Amino acid sequence: MTGDICSFSLKDVASALQQRQLSAVEVTRACLARIEATEPAIGALLHVDAEGALARAAELDARGPDPELPLWGVPVTVKDALSTRGLPTTAASRILENFVPIYDAFVVRRLRESGAVLLGKANMDEFAMGSSTENSAFKATRNPWDVRKVPGGSSGGSAASVASGQCFASLGSDTGGSIRQPAAFCGCVGLKPTYGRVSRYGLFAFASSLDQVGPLTRTVDDCARVLTVIAGHDPRDTTSEPRPEADFTAAVRDAGDSLAGVRLGVPRDFFGEGLAEEVRAACEAALDRARELGAELMDVRLPATDIASATYYIIAMAEASSNLARYDGVRYGRRAPASGTLEELYVNSRSQGFGEEVKRRIMLGSYVLSSGYYDAYFRKAAQTRRLIRDAWHTALETCDAICTPVAPVTAWPLGSHTADPLQAYLMDAYTIPVNLAGLPGLSLPVGLGRESRMPVGLQLIGKAFDEGGILRVGQVLEQALPGIGAPAL
Repeated sequence: MTGDICSFSLKDVASALQQRQLSAVEVTRACLARIEATEPAIGALLHVDAEGALARAAELDARGPDPELPLWGVPVTVKDALSTRGLPTTAASRILENFVPIYDAFVVRRLRESGAVLLGKANMDEFAMGSSTENSAFKATRNPWDVRKVPGGSSGGSAASVASGQCFASLGSDTGGSIRQPAAFCGCVGLKPTYGRVSRYGLFAFASSLDQVGPLTRTVDDCARVLTVIAGHDPRDTTSEPRPEADFTAAVRDAGDSLAGVRLGVPRDFFGEGLAEEVRAACEAALDRARELGAELMDVRLPATDIASATYYIIAMAEASSNLARYDGVRYGRRAPASGTLEELYVNSRSQGFGEEVKRRIMLGSYVLSSGYYDAYFRKAAQTRRLIRDAWHTALETCDAICTPVAPVTAWPLGSHTADPLQAYLMDAYTIPVNLAGLPGLSLPVGLGRESRMPVGLQLIGKAFDEGGILRVGQVLEQALPGIGAPAL
């Protein structure tokens, strides 16, 4: 094969590796060189395991290609919220600064078993709390398309790593849009699977009833390949759905070039006030192309969507407050020195270890769970969540998928929302309902903003456990649209 190895799709590089046109060491060295060249500008990774990656690649080359291993020799990265045996796992927080796990997350083990080469850990908003990857305790990540802008979050390091050519795929986690939004901002494909499709074992929890692990890749086909590897039942995760293993690449392979017979729901409320004109134009152009390909576009109503953000943040912060109680400076993680009483140890360790955004969410979560406020806030939010879930499931009875923008704007300048967290919270308004309903959502790049020249993402939302359906629609659209190219790093 000729050309820059790091510009290949996962599908193409996997094929070249299987046919011995490239060696695993050769591809790994190319990615490590790309990391060395781009990291000073974008800061996508918190830890690079060059020695371990090269040793793994050499081991694979010694054994030779294996057609039973779909990711044989393919370099990948994973979000730092996923446990990796023998490698630092910090969730981008000072409280876990020196933590090295003794076990792999379910999805990391699946990657290793499929033959992938793990290059390192991607930066993120601390404990996945943020929409810009500026809340990391260690550094801010920058968007490869314009280093003056954010890559989105909280999986911004994963998206930036894929977009900049450092790897061929990455794993992120999505609690309220944290895979789809950075994928849209960085011009990648990102998928939040149905809740329960992918095991959360080994994922450092933010909000347990909302979190889901998923892939970020350059193409829809690549996304299907990674999802096929990481999906599956895990008895260690009680929320893991006991479904048969599925081959999602079949949906892409058999997609064809037509959307005839496909009904796409369009909630007009998502295309109203607050949506940037350049985002509207790119998304509507993609929908027009879908109509030309034979899809039927139909209006759908989604009541209670206007209160989804408030519902989400009450539930997410309550669950975060509960989940993060385990980081107390006693069993593992940062311990404040010279603490007097046990209470002082807790207070000092958590005060020094957690960043401002995490502290804010813990306090808000503790407040809505406190005596006298539980019924007024958390219980009502849980009831509203059910209404939102029912509305989305009802809407999907009339169509095959629902289409919305991923975000109301393209990537914003670094630092522009750090002083106004509420403004940043509202940027997730289009992705949050999907997590509340537990549905699968695919972010597909559909163009560049006319003014910003930054990527725009269209969100395809499917029925529960119908990832194959939205991957098929995404594949047909991806092949029919002109593409956005790659960032000029």
